Amino acid sequence: MSLLDVRDLSIRYAGSEVVAGLSFSVDAGESVGLVGESGSGKTQTALAVMGLLPGKAAVSGSIVFDGTEIVGATERQLDRLRAERIGMVFQDPMQALNPYIPIGKQLRRVLLRHGIGDGRKADQRVMHMLDRVGLPDPARQFRAYPHQLSGGMRQRVMIASALIADPELLIADEPTTALDVTVQAQILDLLERIREETALLLITHDLGVVAGLADRIAVMYAGAVVELASTTELFSSPRHPYTSALVESVPRLDTRPGDSLPYIEGQPPRPQDLLSGCRFAPRCAYARDRCRESEPALDWRGDRAVACHAPLPDGWPA
Repeated sequence: MSLLDVRDLSIRYAGSEVVAGLSFSVDAGESVGLVGESGSGKTQTALAVMGLLPGKAAVSGSIVFDGTEIVGATERQLDRLRAERIGMVFQDPMQALNPYIPIGKQLRRVLLRHGIGDGRKADQRVMHMLDRVGLPDPARQFRAYPHQLSGGMRQRVMIASALIADPELLIADEPTTALDVTVQAQILDLLERIREETALLLITHDLGVVAGLADRIAVMYAGAVVELASTTELFSSPRHPYTSALVESVPRLDTRPGDSLPYIEGQPPRPQDLLSGCRFAPRCAYARDRCRESEPALDWRGDRAVACHAPLPDGWPA
């Protein structure tokens, strides 16, 4: 059984479906990337796994973590999973961190809330974790406030907070957003080391970010998974036209100044504007009548799946 098993997950707000029939899994020790444009439902999925969706969200389907059903679980049950067994790195550290409390006290509160260490031992564990995520002079950072740290340092604090209780699964939601290229590389290197000990669900809009970190990738479009494959297979032979377009749009080392990159015309549909048929059909160069009339189901072939009426085994033609 997988460590995390998501089956037919749907999330609605006021009748609009933002996540539709989502299914994927994460095994112990595995790294899975959840990729898609902004608004595709990635963050909503992460919040559902953490049991952090607002009360107005209507959730159906199943999210099982190591035998425990999360959908419909009580706050007490969820509290035992959060931090101790599932940690999450949120998109914006400045919103996730309390600006009025020193970094060390914020991390210590996580330990005290879950009964993991107290007093001096808790402080020592916090400083050990700050050192583990590569923050210089942990004793000094322990006393610092969030606004006194750089963006990259705040992101390291968020990762330390998510890992301090030694969870079995780490969810990282856009962990490199708004960071410069050098700091991005440092954060990705840190996540690479972390995944050797902890299962990882990496959420991003950037295929380049997951290329070196994920064992498998699930590609989302307009709330649904359109392709799921190993990282090697997905990059070498994408079978969905959306995946193919994403792969083609990744800048390459031989790209020269002035070269134009392939792009997908149009915008992803809003949940309330979805039409019948394939969600990607209005932007797809290969769409046919059938694509506009009926939505393709996710078709599994071994360990690989694609939701397309006419996927080609060797990728889509140029």
